[in-house]
Amino acid sequence: MLTFIGLGLYDEKDITVKGLEAVKNADAVYVEFYTSTLIGTSLEKIERFYGKKLIVLSREEVELEPIWLSRSIKENVVFLSGGDAMVATTHIDLRLRAKDMGVKTMIIHAPSISSAVSGLSGLSNYRFGKSTTIPFPYTRNDKMIISEAPYDTIKMNKKNDLHTIVFLDIDREKGFMDIKKAASLLLEMEGRRGEGMLVNALGVGIARAGSSSPAVHSDYIERLKDHDFGGPLHILLIPASLHFMEAEALVKFCGAPPEILK
Repeated sequence: MLTFIGLGLYDEKDITVKGLEAVKNADAVYVEFYTSTLIGTSLEKIERFYGKKLIVLSREEVELEPIWLSRSIKENVVFLSGGDAMVATTHIDLRLRAKDMGVKTMIIHAPSISSAVSGLSGLSNYRFGKSTTIPFPYTRNDKMIISEAPYDTIKMNKKNDLHTIVFLDIDREKGFMDIKKAASLLLEMEGRRGEGMLVNALGVGIARAGSSSPAVHSDYIERLKDHDFGGPLHILLIPASLHFMEAEALVKFCGAPPEILK
């Protein structure tokens, strides 16, 4: 048996009761923290709370050579990841591999940032289009490369009057991208493209969702890049047109400019 379990958003207590029971009853528990991480805890605290030793896997051990999967043929194996299992990850490949090995699989869900952003911002979950990720710039042949794929996704969503969730890169060496960096990169893309899509555009920044004190603030992107959201994890939303209730929520809950109510 192979059970995929979401860990939730912030700390070791975000796992569901059903998920915790499955962990305690497992023969082996694996976890990956490269797609997301629980910023409000540590591996030691997680192991102490779960009462179980966790085996941390690298990206290569998950995506390229998951030889550990063979244990699930004869044992009950659990695979943990941040957020909700299978959301914004490539772990469907593991489930397919397990299926081909004749291994039964199960998913135990947990809180996800994909749904949490609606509650924290007041933006309707029915109106989100395709999500995107802003990666850190990188150098190729002494030239700085900035992917403009996020710009294209936001543009497509705006054309269809849909909001956009913008995930921010997590890099082993560069760390966690913050909203300031993300907003600056989007404005740099706008400067290159010159299409005016993000001129006077509204953004919503959210930090540490799932904690007892998440930071949520909305403003024009030009000003959002100067706002201090504190520590990670950060995520950015780019709204389309606003329903009057969404606008009111952004003003009252997120400190958005009052003129968006007009």
